[in-house]
Amino acid sequence: MSRLETIVEFLGSSAAIEDKLNIRSAYAPSLDAAQGAARLGDDCAAMPDPSGGFLLLAAEGLLRSFVADDPWFAGYSAVMVNISDVCAMGGRPLAVADVLWTPDHETARPVWEGMTAAARDYGVPVVGGHTTITREPGPVFLAASILGKANVLLTSFDARPGDDLMMVVDLNARYRGDKPFWNASVGTPPQRLRENIELLPRIAESGWCQAAKDISNGGIIGTLLMLLECSCVGATLDLGALPMPPDVEMEKWLISFPSFGYLLSVPVENRDRVIGLFDDHQLCCKVVGTIKAGEELELQLDGQSHVFWNRDHRAEKHA
Repeated sequence: MSRLETIVEFLGSSAAIEDKLNIRSAYAPSLDAAQGAARLGDDCAAMPDPSGGFLLLAAEGLLRSFVADDPWFAGYSAVMVNISDVCAMGGRPLAVADVLWTPDHETARPVWEGMTAAARDYGVPVVGGHTTITREPGPVFLAASILGKANVLLTSFDARPGDDLMMVVDLNARYRGDKPFWNASVGTPPQRLRENIELLPRIAESGWCQAAKDISNGGIIGTLLMLLECSCVGATLDLGALPMPPDVEMEKWLISFPSFGYLLSVPVENRDRVIGLFDDHQLCCKVVGTIKAGEELELQLDGQSHVFWNRDHRAEKHA
């Protein structure tokens, strides 16, 4: 079995990637309630602001097992991942609200300490929400929502055939334990975090790019599949071109959440501008493939290629 075949087999059995492909069907019942205010698949709901631009609204729920195993980091992540969603839309985060149910104050304390640390480091306040001490034994439930503002949108719906598929990531990091989380956030100087979350809005406002998505759970592959589905396009992805840390297995990297990592669909004439902006901030940005017509994802490595996904295959698999 070739190296590419081994990787394809691993990705095909990934529950995290499967979960990404199921998001559209999971969200479908809410479309009537949305009343046209959100497009299924974007990182945030984008609503025109009467004063100009767009208000952005997003929310994230945290797995109960994650909250139980690492409550401080779960609290931190509740803020961090919401900020990433706003940036992926070309926006700037304004404020976070929490939803927290815990059986007692002691259990709630590390969660709040994590949320407070992230709010302080990123400069984005937690302004309220719904916090309940149940005084009954049971698991902790944690979610958070965020409000942001974009002058110009980046979306999941505007990748165009002929664009460069680009990836940017902060490689100045390390994994947090044995989980597929590449930690470029906790312990990073707050000034660097705040400068980095300004970069996607700058790209949007400069007109260098119209489509982007933050790399989240499901990693590079799961995130790219969502982008392709939303934009009704395909892509070639050169696995050998991916920016990645040394001494890390590619399989793990492909499903990792990099804390600061985005996929962008960039017109070829803007390639050097985008790379230069990230280079100026010590962030690694590379062309990793091409957006193409049709609706399939072709993986390439060492001169070999494999169609990993296409629209017909997905529809048949999930029918």
